[in-house]
Formats: sequence, C-alpha cells, structure tokens
Amino acid sequence: MTSSERYEVVVVGSGAGGGVLAGELAQKGRNVLLLEAGGHFVAADFVRWESRAAHDYWWPLSFAMPAGDPGLGPIIMITGRCVGGSTTINTKVALRATQRELDKWYAATGLTNDRKEPISTTDLDPYYDRVERYLGVRDRATDWDLKRCVQTAKKGFEAVGATLEPVRAYVDENCEQCGSCLQGCPTNAGKSTMNTYIQRNWLSGALTVRPNSFVDQVLIAPADGGLAASGVRYTDQTTGGQHEVDADVVVVAAGSLRSPQVLIRSNVPNPNIGRHLGFHPAHFVFGLFDEPQDAHMVAPISGHCYDFAADEDGGFAVEAVTVQDPIGFAAGLCNENGPMWGQPLVDAAKKYRHWIGLLNMANDDNHGSVTVDVNGNELFISDFQPNELERVHNAREFSTRVLKAAGATQILWSGLATTHMQGTCRMGADPANSVVDTHGQSHEVKRLYVGDSSLFPRTLSVNPSLTVMALATRLADYLDSGAGGQLSAGRSEQLVA
Repeated sequence: MTSSERYEVVVVGSGAGGGVLAGELAQKGRNVLLLEAGGHFVAADFVRWESRAAHDYWWPLSFAMPAGDPGLGPIIMITGRCVGGSTTINTKVALRATQRELDKWYAATGLTNDRKEPISTTDLDPYYDRVERYLGVRDRATDWDLKRCVQTAKKGFEAVGATLEPVRAYVDENCEQCGSCLQGCPTNAGKSTMNTYIQRNWLSGALTVRPNSFVDQVLIAPADGGLAASGVRYTDQTTGGQHEVDADVVVVAAGSLRSPQVLIRSNVPNPNIGRHLGFHPAHFVFGLFDEPQDAHMVAPISGHCYDFAADEDGGFAVEAVTVQDPIGFAAGLCNENGPMWGQPLVDAAKKYRHWIGLLNMANDDNHGSVTVDVNGNELFISDFQPNELERVHNAREFSTRVLKAAGATQILWSGLATTHMQGTCRMGADPANSVVDTHGQSHEVKRLYVGDSSLFPRTLSVNPSLTVMALATRLADYLDSGAGGQLSAGRSEQLVA
C-alpha cells in the first residue's frame, strides 16, 4: 500500500460529471487527480467492432430486477467504463432540463438556489451556456435528415400529426453519420469529456489522469466534531496494487449505479444512499420496410419528438432513428410471444438493412434502488407503478402508429433498457430525504461531494448528460471560489472555449 501523494481535489469517475469537473478545476490551476476504473482509449481505437467495444469500453451489463411481477423482466443498464465514461459511447444529444422538470426536483427534496428560492432554469442557464459553447453544441438542422431512414420515419410522424425535429448535439460538422457512436467516435466529430475537457488538460500537464484505477472507498476521519473526507483508496487494476491518496476535497462522480456503492463501501451514514433510482426506461419499436433503410449507417439519434414529454400528455419522448448494430439488434428482439428465437429471429435478422428503429423513453418516478450486500455484491431493483407502465405502453403504441403510417409491414420491439440512470444520491436541503446539499456536499461528511446524475432528485424527460455537465461546471466554480474554506480562493480565470 502506497500513501505518499496529496492533491487538492480527487475526482472519482471521468464521465459527464467527473470529466467536466476535473477539466474545469485543472484549467483554473487546481491540483487535480482524476481516477477512472476503465481504460484510456482514443479515436484510433474506435473501429466499430461491436463485441469488442462492449467488452472494452462498457461496464458489464447490469440488470435491475423487478420488485413485483417477474413477468416484466429485468431492465438492462448500459454505462461506459473508459476515460470519458458514457460520454465516449453515447449519442451526444444535448438537451436542457425544462422548468417543469426542475419543479419536480423542488417538490421531491426542496432543492433551492443560493438565495433559498426553488431551483429554476435561470440558475442553470449560465452553466448550460458555458458547456454548450465549450463543446460546440449545435442544432443538426443541416444534416439530420439526409439519410433515407430518417426521411421515411419523418413521413410517418407527419402522417400522424406529430413533430419530428432535429436534435441538438455535441457533434461538429465533420460527423460522417457512420452510426458507430456506441462504439466510440472514430473521427472525434462526436465530442466527449475524453477528447475535450480531459484531453486538453491532460496533454498540457495540468491534469493527472489515472485509468484502470478502481476506487475502493473514500477515506473518512473525525474532524471538527463531525466527519470529513481526507482522500481515497484505490486499486490499480493492471498491477493489483493498492494506493492511498490524500486530498482536501473528494468528488465521487462514478454514475448513478456506482457512486452510491462507493459511498456505501465508505460507510457514509445516510439511509437515502442508493434509494430513488430512476431509469428513464427505454425500448425500441422496429418497423420492417420493403426497401433497404440502412438505419445502422446514420447518426443514431438525429431527430426527436417531444410532443408527449409532459406526464399529462403521455409521459414519453421518441428519438429517431437507429437499428443498433447486429448483435444488439438481434439479441433484444421481441414480438407478442416474448423474446424471439429460432427461425422467426433468423428471418428478422436476415432483413437487418430493412428495419427502422424508434427509441422510446418514458418518464418514471424513481422507485428503483441500488444496494450492496455484505459480500460487496451489487443489487439493482426496479419497482414500476401502473402509471409508469402506462407511459411505456403509450410510447410503444404511438411508435407503432408512426411506423405503420410510414409504410412498415411488420412491427417488432425490444425489452426495456436504459443508459439514463438518475438519482441514488439526491441533492436537497434536508438530510431526511436527500444525500447531499444544494452544492453536492454530503450532509454527514464534509469535503465529500457527489458530481454526476445521481444528484438528480427526479428523472428528467430529456437526455441527462448536458444537465450533468452544467451541474459539474457549477460545482467547479463553487469549489474554486474557496466556499467553506475547503480550498484556497480561486486562482485563475474561467474555462473558456
């Protein structure tokens, strides 16, 4: 065990939260160590080898088992395990939370701004602006519907009186629409924390990055009549060696599935840790067309429909279009009899180029949980209520109508899956219903912060990554300002694109 290093800030996890936070603080002149459980891969490594990518860049698939009716089946949860986290292998969609969703946050935990007012879009807009400017977020208005599959889907939306419009994304104009986003962008047109916030500061020597470093626990000690974080213990997964690093501040940003596990292993005494897991459950509806659509050779999400995003309007959103790569497509196919197999599956897979997929995402109410047993094994539970399942059904029914209106001759679908896990370490004013305060600091352990989607008191109806980045930027400013006396006063300018 080595224990000879000290940093101002140690950040655990390098995704939308940790990557932005570490980059911002490093650019401000802070001495930052960024620890990532996965490897460090770059564009040259991303060759669209589906099975290799799932092995090298993703955590092994996790499954949330149903608390009630087992017939609902598990929810597959997909997360990145590499420098950049899930931003390295996501579709780069960049959407802001609406006031309707922030009102849910306030209702859940009493989350307020520094003036003790309910949190609002006005509070987050300056941070959204900075992230969007830095990543070059743009409307895909000029290139979203160039491919036949999008044009086909667009006709279906128009036929049922719904709106399909281009997404905003952190993707530049060099995007070749090759469809390989989930295996990493081979051209760096798709931005991630890996090739922006981290790369620029790591290359300049301003940021220390250690991949293949699994954080076992946060080191916590008595201080000033309470508890305070003093560093971390991590395992180098290439050598097996354990190391301890001291720090003035520790920020856990390992995602909604693993941040609570770090806190549980560290014996942080808050009963809300791991509770209120939200899934933003998603499933595909696939339509078969007579002519090839080649929905695997397109930006996987270039258009979306948010006509029904509010709970009272249906409680779901639809993204278009994609068909996934062949393994993912075939492994998840379902029909009215359940998961497909045998000759029907073979027949469907043979027509791979003819399928179009719409991705449906339903609002949920954060009834899931993350726990760790005495042996350190993780357990994920889902507990959807009838109103949540109705939203899933509404989404499938709507997408079926769209695809049939576009000319589909057969409809199939997938089981539930998600990449948008949220909650488990909620922000709020009261330790009785939250894990951290309005700045992300643990109620019970000073100098310990959380900086990822686990902060969200309620699941967003939009893709969460941009909001995670905005909150991370907000936290970086707070820490650099010296608030609470945990770091010295700020020493450099803001990070500017």
